[in-house]
Amino acid sequence: MNFKSVIHSHIQDHKDVVNHLDEETIKKIEEVSNLLVDCLSNGKTIFWCGNGGSAGDSQHLAAELIGRYKNDRRPLRSIALTTDSSAITCISNDYSYDKVFERQIEGLGTKGDVLIGISTSGNSFNVINAVKKANKIGVTTVCMLGNNGGAANEIADHSIIINSQSTARIQEMHIFVGHIFCDLIEHGLSLK
Repeated sequence: MNFKSVIHSHIQDHKDVVNHLDEETIKKIEEVSNLLVDCLSNGKTIFWCGNGGSAGDSQHLAAELIGRYKNDRRPLRSIALTTDSSAITCISNDYSYDKVFERQIEGLGTKGDVLIGISTSGNSFNVINAVKKANKIGVTTVCMLGNNGGAANEIADHSIIINSQSTARIQEMHIFVGHIFCDLIEHGLSLK
């Protein structure tokens, strides 16, 4: 196997996906960034959820806000619903894994908060259930998705869909878009 050609192939695939971020997607990123700035300006919370690599992205992006992204500034209200192992295992055991995020957003979310669900397929039942519950209680919903957006695209208030069939490329773009959110939040809140 020629490792160098595999490396070049991955780099080219990544570039191709970045180059397919069209003006419509950029406009959606801008709209969601403004929504997140408004949420935090009003003392509300951004919640994050996802599975596997998307759980890791949820934790990473929540940490960028509660900790810091670029600038030394006040912490921002941001919680990953993927981190409380007692809640996750309790809910999974007593109800089902499909409810792990739904139950948490119902207990913690309030009108004016934002839930960001991350799913490469858009068909993760626990993310979909959390979005449905958030919609019912007045929490604005944003989904970062891949492929064709799946079922989550149909129910989210806002969707950012990465046009790719590759899970790896979708996840790379989700963290890329998430970092753009963090940067624009710091600028939008004048926390430069």
